[in-house]
Amino acid sequence: MAERTIPIRSVGDVVEARSAARTMAEAIGFMGTDLVLIATAVSEVTRNIVEYAGHGEVRLLAMQGNGRRGLVITARDEGPGIEDVGRAMQIGFSTSRGLGLGLPGAKRLMDDFEIVSRLGRGTTITMRKWLA
Repeated sequence: MAERTIPIRSVGDVVEARSAARTMAEAIGFMGTDLVLIATAVSEVTRNIVEYAGHGEVRLLAMQGNGRRGLVITARDEGPGIEDVGRAMQIGFSTSRGLGLGLPGAKRLMDDFEIVSRLGRGTTITMRKWLA
């Protein structure tokens, strides 16, 4: 299994994570629209790391099991955490000047999406995309 971890500290790292996710997804066998969906979801969660936590990491893992191949993306930070995860997952809710599409948008683009956040301890988002 291929694996890569990208430290996230700046907007440049967001671009690197997006590119690395797309490259790994392509190596797994994803094509076309799926590559765009994966890259977009990675952009959304890594931008949140830069904006809200200041730094963190994104781990990309190619996986295979039960006759399926896919990509697991784990975005982790030790920032302030999300006070109300349910509200943060609502389209249109934003604590910044954004459109409030980031987290709910990323969830919609991926097959599996889990978020664990603890105030004062950080947030971990795990997303999976399965090859059809």
